[in-house]
Amino acid sequence: MLRVILSPDSVMMLLLLILGIYLTFRLRFFQVTGLRFIIKNTVGTLLKRDEDSRAGISPFQAVTTALAGTMGVGNIAGVATALVSGGPGAIFWMWVSAFFGMMTKYAEIALAVRFRVKGADGLYRGGPMYYMTKLKNGRVLAALFCVICVICSFGVGNMTQVNSVSQAAKQVFSIPFWVTGILTAVVLALIIFGGVRRIARATELVIPFISIIYICFAAAFLWINRAYLSGGLSLIINCAFGPGQALGGVLGYSAAQAVRLGLSRGVFTNEAGLGSAPIAHASADCKSPGHQGVWGIFEVFLDTMVVCTITALVLLTAQGGGLWQGGLDGAALTSAAFESVFGGLGEGFIAVAIALFAIPSMLGWCFYGESALSWLTGGNRKATVCYRLVFIMVAVYGATAGMASVWAAADVLNALMALPNIAAIFLLRKHVKISFT
Repeated sequence: MLRVILSPDSVMMLLLLILGIYLTFRLRFFQVTGLRFIIKNTVGTLLKRDEDSRAGISPFQAVTTALAGTMGVGNIAGVATALVSGGPGAIFWMWVSAFFGMMTKYAEIALAVRFRVKGADGLYRGGPMYYMTKLKNGRVLAALFCVICVICSFGVGNMTQVNSVSQAAKQVFSIPFWVTGILTAVVLALIIFGGVRRIARATELVIPFISIIYICFAAAFLWINRAYLSGGLSLIINCAFGPGQALGGVLGYSAAQAVRLGLSRGVFTNEAGLGSAPIAHASADCKSPGHQGVWGIFEVFLDTMVVCTITALVLLTAQGGGLWQGGLDGAALTSAAFESVFGGLGEGFIAVAIALFAIPSMLGWCFYGESALSWLTGGNRKATVCYRLVFIMVAVYGATAGMASVWAAADVLNALMALPNIAAIFLLRKHVKISFT
């Protein structure tokens, strides 16, 4: 158990949790006490049309671009992987990660907006690499973050996404992995060469649409299987701190497995503390760092507390609660769950949903990696073009790679990317305030 807890990625997840707890107390549980303000300035603004900005993308486009990075296959395949590998208790630790991660994400977004710069083209640019330079010898830390971010964009933001798409397409439509890879690469090429504004427009259209449809579809599933809901929730709580009584311990789930998988998948899906989402939020033409920061709280809540929870309950109630122990994993498990109620329609819907979640997620991560590379190279245009081409080619490879190796690499990359950002947020904590001016 000790070996599991002290693995490199587990240490990083623990540090992120500690940082989130510290910020939550320092900012006086704002994710709870400021709930009315958060709702008013996030959900309450969704019906207001954002005017085009000359200095950046709109606040809503920024959040959909960031959500594109977070609302990917982690909400479908990642939850299933955490459930199968860590047991139902992992879902509880995803909730814990999300609750404290809300304030971590608020902090990193607020810092990104506070210390952003305006480029020669008149657009805002920011992110961890910009606020890290405010520290003594911070350029070294910023360079380290950027290098890891570029690498991460190929793994976390590319291979894990397209791999789940290809697995689902193969299972449902018998489409060869390499065909899915090429089709995905073509779609990426058509969008990413249009720059941040085209990426923002694409995510603004797709993410709200697929999120609402997925939530409605899952809600209908849960209504049909409502008799098993209480049992699913009980499993999550009972298994959170050790072998669940309901499982009798026969599957060997431990507290260490539940904590590690729950925290790591929680961070994978909501990205709180990774430093990726602030890159998108820094481009927003917003009122203040605090106003954009509350969108980060909204992101984490919607991503983990709503969508991931719904997915987990679908998996735990499918076929009377027994499907998740049947040997399936990842997107295949989620697909089988929906098929158990909706037949071929459910299976086909999940395959399409995975693609519509994954491709915007890849677009968001392409923007993150490109921004990091631009900082490293001083905005070298040739480097940007080369990066985009490599990103597109990696998508073809990722479609054919093994699922287990892809997810294992994602956990390690998450940990490496989080470390410099954790240090920067803590060292710059005096600049993180609940302020909206």
